[in-house]
Amino acid sequence: MDAAKSLIPSELIDFLLNIAPIRPVFIWGPPGIGKSSLVEAFADSVGLPCVSLLGSQLAPEDLIGVPQIIDGKSRFCPPTLIARDEPFCLFLDELNACSQEVQKAFYSLIHDRRIGEYYLPEGTVIIGAGNRAEDAAIVKPMSSALINRLVHVQLRANASNWLTWAGNAGIHALVYDYIGLRSDQLWSKPPKHEEPFSTPRSWHMLSDGLQAYGDNLTEKSVEMLAAGLLTPAHAKQFTAFFRQQQRAFDLSAILKEEAKWPEKPEERDILYFLSQSLRARLIKELPPEEKQLGREAKELSLRAKDLVVQLSRISMEMAQLVVAEDESGTALPDWFMLQLVRDLPRLVAKREGSSRGQK
Repeated sequence: MDAAKSLIPSELIDFLLNIAPIRPVFIWGPPGIGKSSLVEAFADSVGLPCVSLLGSQLAPEDLIGVPQIIDGKSRFCPPTLIARDEPFCLFLDELNACSQEVQKAFYSLIHDRRIGEYYLPEGTVIIGAGNRAEDAAIVKPMSSALINRLVHVQLRANASNWLTWAGNAGIHALVYDYIGLRSDQLWSKPPKHEEPFSTPRSWHMLSDGLQAYGDNLTEKSVEMLAAGLLTPAHAKQFTAFFRQQQRAFDLSAILKEEAKWPEKPEERDILYFLSQSLRARLIKELPPEEKQLGREAKELSLRAKDLVVQLSRISMEMAQLVVAEDESGTALPDWFMLQLVRDLPRLVAKREGSSRGQK
């Protein structure tokens, strides 16, 4: 469903408020991105109870009901979960994971708002959601007739929205602070093989696990929880973030010249985390053109250049990771790289050689 427009959570809520009361909406998105919780939040905001049906667990009779003989005539009796007297929000989760027979059972419910002789109460809202084929989830092709009965949008993760929510939801400080530093790690693409991967849901689960340990939290328990919930690279960096806090290393202090890069061999994972945090901050705060530099960004660029030079003396490999393009092609601004040429031509040469090799 690449043609459907991509929305962040705050945009989706606004879209649902305007469109869902008049037409059924289908939300596409990867697992763990918050589709279900956003629908529940929408229902709560408009004062409707939210009734969820899980498409992957439905049979046709779960919708149309079972026949009864009344006055010599058969009549299908829909389930009480759906057959209500007052309006509600009907959430059809994993709708595209149900069988073709169940999809057909949804036709009249979604388009005509009825099941047999039962009509949904006036004011009832219908919202569906499901994963995409590329998400390595259980999905089935959605029939063209069902697609044509719904308004389609895609949901994508947004760190700013998530942090706003997390600040009011009691998310553990370690998780909140980490995503504040590494917003690029809030979500990662589901892997093709079986391993944990980072999503807003898995970060929430990590927060619950950290809070369960309370004051008994140790490096080993953090490492165990992170490895069981997050993308492996993110898990290692989150553990390093915990160690960094325990040992009083801080990127802000390093930028302010109040601290130095960690140099001990046993602190290599912390050094990796800090160097990647510097890269993420530069990508976030440095403008694409040098003429757009403000005072704070200029000070950051000058200090960062010195830090990359210092980092190269500890580990050329780490310094190269700071300036190299990532897998998605994201790179530091060219004007900033030119500043490094004068002081560290070998680093830039290796970066350019690496880029040619990727092409």
